[in-house]
Amino acid sequence: MQMSQCIWTSHEMLGPFRFGPSIQRNFSKSIRRSAGDSRSRATSYPSFMAAISTGSTQHAAVSTEDDSTTKTHQPLQVAKRLEKFKTTIFTQMSMLAIKHGAINLGQGFPNFDGPEFVKEAAIQAIKDGKNQYARGYGVPDLNSAVASRFKKDTGLEVDPEKEVTVTSGCTEAIAATMLGLINNSDEVILFAPFYDSYEATLSMAGAKIKCITLRPPDFSVPIDELKSAISKNTRAILINTPHNPTGKMFTREELNVIASLCIENDVLVFTDEVYDKLSFEMDHISMASLPGMYERTVTMNSLGKTFSLTGWKIGWAIAPPHLTWGLRQAHSFLTFATCTPMQYAAAAALRAPESYYEELKRDYGAKKAILVEGLKAVGFKVFPSSGTYFVVVDHTPFGLKDDIAFCEYLIKEIGVVAIPTSVFYLNPEDGKNLVRFTFCKDEGTLRSAVKRMKEKLLLRN
Repeated sequence: MQMSQCIWTSHEMLGPFRFGPSIQRNFSKSIRRSAGDSRSRATSYPSFMAAISTGSTQHAAVSTEDDSTTKTHQPLQVAKRLEKFKTTIFTQMSMLAIKHGAINLGQGFPNFDGPEFVKEAAIQAIKDGKNQYARGYGVPDLNSAVASRFKKDTGLEVDPEKEVTVTSGCTEAIAATMLGLINNSDEVILFAPFYDSYEATLSMAGAKIKCITLRPPDFSVPIDELKSAISKNTRAILINTPHNPTGKMFTREELNVIASLCIENDVLVFTDEVYDKLSFEMDHISMASLPGMYERTVTMNSLGKTFSLTGWKIGWAIAPPHLTWGLRQAHSFLTFATCTPMQYAAAAALRAPESYYEELKRDYGAKKAILVEGLKAVGFKVFPSSGTYFVVVDHTPFGLKDDIAFCEYLIKEIGVVAIPTSVFYLNPEDGKNLVRFTFCKDEGTLRSAVKRMKEKLLLRN
């Protein structure tokens, strides 16, 4: 793909949902069938039904009758900068999973609980009356714990009061960083495929997105393409390592090149490192730890993935004071403060001994082996995953036309959920051959999913 094809302004990103017409039409039909004909169900999920609509937003009010009561529903409304995003693919696939009783290896949250000592710390904080608004940028105990953990991981000493900001999950850290540090029409470079909130929050910030596509089998960074993408208007490069959805980890060589380009061109780096403790084949390297990079880097992380507590939504951003100022300004008007008792529990979690992280990695390594070996046995082409709890595969051996069609077939006929990766690209064609599975499930669930695929999908190959 030429670079010109992958440069979008926030205005240009206002078109329909990224699926092509035929893909969107077929997928929408299947979800409408899955949602059923019940009026009560349709009206219970307005955002979901809006997301799967193949036409433009209706401008006439829709009336439905429920016994003797007549209800008038106004057309759904959304700002144009968010019009294209609608309901996420995760919601859509989860709805189909429920309808068909499928095993959900799509959405990336564990089906098991976090450690008892962390939950007990939360309970104790509640009992101790730590239930009112927290300080806007975090309770001191958690700020200190984040700084201490960061020093252990990177060797960098940061000021917990001036350089650590606690947020409502890493997703809010991302939003606060974009909204607080990106100006209208600033260029930001993303690596596709990418976590879906990146594009949405950059759209809200009015940024101009430049997209560098990472391609299988190793999803390595095309250095020459990256160099040509940087211009005098480039404000930041956004990196996710370990990388969702591919499981790629940026190598030291790749990070060094990116660092030198940023220093040479006075570009910031926003780095999403929520999977830093789930690195398998190589050590995680934080961009901020490279020479000359801390002063131009915002490092974002969270509690949820490492401690299997995704519902707590405790995240943080680490940055030098001159960058912290902007992201804290945005944070103040997004959430202001994060759940108080959970912050105290998060501090306890981050002080866990190193043995916890070692056991976590062993446990996920065993889960990964079950899924990867099963997928290979079924006939998928499985790409290497060095980190995260995701695996990306090529589904084309099974003869379905694209990732949407394959995932739909997998749910309905096999009873297993995967995520189509085309939704993680500016150009969906780049991801149409790939789907993503997660192994953040208990071993019994993973074995059951593999068994279903061996019994039904293997016959198709």
